[in-house]
Amino acid sequence: MLSYVLRRLAGLIPTLITIVTVAFLILRLAPGGPFDQEQTLPPAVRANLERVYGLDRPLPAQYLAYLGALAHGDFGMSLRERDFSVNELVRQGLPVSLTLGLVALLLALSAGIAAGMAAALAPGSLTDTLLGASGTLALALPGFVTGPLLVLVFALTLHWLPAGGFSFPPGRTLVLPAITLALPLAAALARITRAGLLEVLRQPFIRSARARGLTPLRILWRHALPPALVPVVSYLGPAAAFVVTGSLVVESVFGLPGTGRYLVQGALDRDYPLVMAMIVIYAVLTLGCNFLADVLHGWLDPRVRHHG
Repeated sequence: MLSYVLRRLAGLIPTLITIVTVAFLILRLAPGGPFDQEQTLPPAVRANLERVYGLDRPLPAQYLAYLGALAHGDFGMSLRERDFSVNELVRQGLPVSLTLGLVALLLALSAGIAAGMAAALAPGSLTDTLLGASGTLALALPGFVTGPLLVLVFALTLHWLPAGGFSFPPGRTLVLPAITLALPLAAALARITRAGLLEVLRQPFIRSARARGLTPLRILWRHALPPALVPVVSYLGPAAAFVVTGSLVVESVFGLPGTGRYLVQGALDRDYPLVMAMIVIYAVLTLGCNFLADVLHGWLDPRVRHHG
């Protein structure tokens, strides 16, 4: 198991360097620059700003300087928010985004697995039909539609929950954003759990367990559920990517002070250091979740860690 973990861990650094390199080149080679919107800048002032931020240096020199700063955890200075460093902006918004993503992921896992089990244990029943229809609806509606609908019902009509904002420690303000982000993910996890559990329940070793007189509950939790959850664990990597990308929309809908606004506004303003910081952070989070999913997959299925 240790060698399997080390092999997976060794592949993360080259992947991250590739992502950083591609993103750096795309940002710097795209037409336009961070100071193009400031039409009143004299050429001498523009040249001085580019010199201060190192934009007048050759592209390879800029890239090596950025890698050196990144290795020390320094994302540089924001080109638009000049009173703040990028590290300060990240420290302000990242806890909000991480809290939202973690709560949404846990909510989706618990609700999705429970719904998938309920549907698989009664295939073709009314419960199975209703859960399937609800999952299809949750997958079809994007977050910018689901979020306002939830606000309309639970905030403006019933007055049960606030319509937006955020506070620490997170409480009622996080309920609607987390549900909005978790609904499509829970629907996908329910489908995967249902399909995996139905397939496992048809296997010969399940019939053997029933013939030995084991209770249905013991068969489900001890013998059927662990192999049925292998596809769910494999889906955790794409699920993490969905949480990262979906949080951008959800944060905008509910007015959350997360990192999504920095990525969107930084891309519009061509704020290279800020956009690169967001890309690096999101890449690290996604790769980390993929790594954890691979480790769990190898723990649940020994064939995976011994392959090759």
